[in-house]
Amino acid sequence: MSQVLIVTGSSRGIGAATAVAAGRLGYSVCVNYRVNQEAAEKVVNEIRAVGSKAISVQADMGKEADVIDLFSTVDRELGPVTGLVNNAAILGGLQSKVEDMTAERINKMLAVNVTGCFLAAREAIKRMSRERGGKGGAIVNVSSLASRLGAANEYVDYAASKAAVDTLTIGLSKEVAHLGIRVNAVRPGTIRTDIHASGGSPDRAEKVGPLIPLQRPGEPEEIAHTILWLLSQEASYVTGAILDATGGR
Repeated sequence: MSQVLIVTGSSRGIGAATAVAAGRLGYSVCVNYRVNQEAAEKVVNEIRAVGSKAISVQADMGKEADVIDLFSTVDRELGPVTGLVNNAAILGGLQSKVEDMTAERINKMLAVNVTGCFLAAREAIKRMSRERGGKGGAIVNVSSLASRLGAANEYVDYAASKAAVDTLTIGLSKEVAHLGIRVNAVRPGTIRTDIHASGGSPDRAEKVGPLIPLQRPGEPEEIAHTILWLLSQEASYVTGAILDATGGR
């Protein structure tokens, strides 16, 4: 059966690494992006260069209509989705204490990080469910070590959004297991990506590195390999798991 994978937020970082690694394994991949089409097309070209199908689709994962259009486009151009990586996420803004956060900041971030995960999972289930004629499938949600640590004085709002992703993973895994759908999560620690720059601390990964038991930040490719294992049949009896990839933190 052809494996069709949607990776949300895959024009950069962990998402891009996952999309490219999936292409090398023969997946047909949808590279989702919100604004940076050029970066998304670069990922698409890397996947096509190894002989796999790939398309880029613009969609803001915080908007329901965009999520629906994303899945409809994949239906037409690649076929029914068999794998979903809920990776798209944003920081609400610069590092901040809760006492200084606005409702606008919190709601904007939750729309992408939480509501977007629910909406994408919903659309994937409709296509994967054996009760609806699907062949089953796998969903991997990308959480964060912040959901365990709380990110005090920096991103408690982001940490809370990722705690919601953890709970979604556990609850949804029980809800759809009988439909042939596995749901798991990866909880990365500090990874060398440019999300830190969007929070005003571009060198954060290097600063935190010495505090990690493995003495370094992680690389996007290391998280990608973990995600792809959970998507694969090698993890066929794994569902409802939240796998820490944190370098020992």
